[in-house]
Amino acid sequence: MKIIPTPLDGPVIIEPKVFGDERGFFMESWNAKAFADAGLDLSFVQDNHSRSARGVLRGMHYQLARPQGKLVRVTRGRAWDAIVDMRRSSPGFGRWTGVELSAENHRMFWVPPGFAHGFVSLEDGTEFQYKCTDFYDPSDEHSLLWNDPAVGVDWPIDFTPQLSGKDQAGMPLAEAVTFA
Repeated sequence: MKIIPTPLDGPVIIEPKVFGDERGFFMESWNAKAFADAGLDLSFVQDNHSRSARGVLRGMHYQLARPQGKLVRVTRGRAWDAIVDMRRSSPGFGRWTGVELSAENHRMFWVPPGFAHGFVSLEDGTEFQYKCTDFYDPSDEHSLLWNDPAVGVDWPIDFTPQLSGKDQAGMPLAEAVTFA
């Protein structure tokens, strides 16, 4: 597998080895030893799977007391995945990076604890899967405003995304609770 650094400290893009022929393809999406050998010694406790219509934006979510690291990928369709560094002590605080994930490109994105995370579905029926390093705690979930101009995530969309009520009420970075 190939590890591609991002402009932020911690997150990486992962391109797995994909073996394909006229019958289809095979790839390892998770192998603890291979990931540890690549410097990603991770333990996961929860897997999540969502399906979204084109134009659905989910995010930007994070937890403070029990932050989740997430290994994310798309298994059907396409999504633009974005993260924002929420660690005040980080030189990257308030900065973002993003990557297109698709069933076709097989890319994965490692999002360490300390980052707000979200994605927008670019095709109907996009299926998004992720492994988490800690359990989800809805009482500790926070939402950063997806389009906060102070952060400036450059969402590659030419439409108004569909948002949940929780995501519509996301806080701008200046008012958001953050990591130390």
